[in-house]
Amino acid sequence: MPDLTLAQWSLLVLCALFTGLAKTGIPGLGTLAVTLAALALHGEVQRSAGLLLPLLCFADVLGVWWFRRHAQVRSLWELLPWVACGMVLGAAALLLDATLLRRLVAGIILVMVVLQFVRARLESAAPWPGFYGSTAGFATTVANAAGPVMSLYLLARRLPKEEFIATGAWFFLVVNLTKLPIYAAQPCWGGPRMITGASLLTDACLLPAVFLGAYAGRRLVGHIPQLWFERAVLGLAIVGALMLLR
Repeated sequence: MPDLTLAQWSLLVLCALFTGLAKTGIPGLGTLAVTLAALALHGEVQRSAGLLLPLLCFADVLGVWWFRRHAQVRSLWELLPWVACGMVLGAAALLLDATLLRRLVAGIILVMVVLQFVRARLESAAPWPGFYGSTAGFATTVANAAGPVMSLYLLARRLPKEEFIATGAWFFLVVNLTKLPIYAAQPCWGGPRMITGASLLTDACLLPAVFLGAYAGRRLVGHIPQLWFERAVLGLAIVGALMLLR
């Protein structure tokens, strides 16, 4: 078993539950999961990102499967080239100071929240795919923190909650699978080892908690009114950004 204390395991189990819930019921909890993983591993952001990525991939598969009838994949095509650009920049930025990266991502998210409130008063304003896509690609690569960015983009598209979750699940499944070789190759250009045998063993122990959270989210989402769903997304985006600023 991985050499972790009871407190670390407790934080990681909560992180896994939030990861599942974020993919099928309450978008925004994903950023809290990122923060809990970093806390459990004493602020080692690169190590926590490597630990979290396989859990995210598993939760993405569950989200895609359970909400497959609601996906609006066409909404994502305009983002993909920009996401790829952001991921290239993010892969290079992994060599920078982790605290600087967290604060940069947090600042971008807070700016996006402000822009979302502005857009709400400009009914005809369309979301900017270049801005959202490149930022999502950068944020997901450096800290698995693109959840708030994509949440704000999908809110701007005015998708119903089931379509919101299904479309986001498809986006993150593709992006997170793409990140696996980036994380695995980090030592090749001087970065830290992000995915190890010990991290994969820890992930295997946490998969049941991810499934439980995803199942609970699937049951919960049908009982959340659309307005409260959107308010929760915005509120959790702000909370997640503030936690990244610590």
